[in-house]
Amino acid sequence: MKHRFYPHPSPLPGERGQEFWLSSPQGEGLGVRALQQRLLFFTIEIHPMKTWRLIPLMQASGRVQMAIDQWLLDQHCSGNHPPTLRFYTWSPVALSLGYHQHRYPDEWKQLIWQGDPIELVRRPSGGRAVLHQGDLTYAVITSGLSGNRMPAYQTICEFLIAGWRSLNVDLHYGQAGRSYIQNPNCFGTATVADLVMSDGAKLIGSAQLRKGDAILQHGSMRLEPDRELFDRVFGSESLIPTLPFLKGDGLIRALVDALTRSATDCFGVEFETRSLTESEWRTIYTLLN
Repeated sequence: MKHRFYPHPSPLPGERGQEFWLSSPQGEGLGVRALQQRLLFFTIEIHPMKTWRLIPLMQASGRVQMAIDQWLLDQHCSGNHPPTLRFYTWSPVALSLGYHQHRYPDEWKQLIWQGDPIELVRRPSGGRAVLHQGDLTYAVITSGLSGNRMPAYQTICEFLIAGWRSLNVDLHYGQAGRSYIQNPNCFGTATVADLVMSDGAKLIGSAQLRKGDAILQHGSMRLEPDRELFDRVFGSESLIPTLPFLKGDGLIRALVDALTRSATDCFGVEFETRSLTESEWRTIYTLLN
């Protein structure tokens, strides 16, 4: 049997590659009509989803958490670590300062809550002071984002907006201008990099650090802040978010699940869950000395 292949002028809609017609005469010389059938030969370009690391929810001191974020950024910048998403809480309660925030009340060095000192920590990122009590922190370490600081903020914040929307909480960006610099309290104002609820309460405050093409963005989500403590630290009342669902550990678990799902969709990635190894921990602890 002889097969002759004739290129067909164009692929079918939605198909990629080269298409051919196959003419296969059967029973040649016996008066049997040749059967003609079309065979489609095409190539499919498969672009696998990029894999990010997801570090399981972790509770640790502020100094340790900041060392982890710094180490993840350094490793990703040097090409030794994939993009990463993680969530964490602070224990003991801590007050974190922006990297360039050098003016703050002296009493912040001696704060006490429920009999324990409040840890004063400096973040590697910018911004104002954040009280880490009753909150959940997210951190995204990635690279390749185009544009300057604000487009990068909005690209990353999309997963926060989508995740909270899946829990029936609508968020939008704040509108404060450069005057926020005069306020030592991150949650005292809401800039265009922050996310606020429909009633104006600031729910998420974020900050960034860039290193080469790599970027660290982390931020605090106020879930159940103690109003009395907040007012005592910052000396002024603030609009506290009121969330219409779970409390405590149930809220944190639901939120981590929702935000992980939204990050998968918004960033177009899949996650590989891996805890920090003993070797990684040893390296991170060297940063604390």
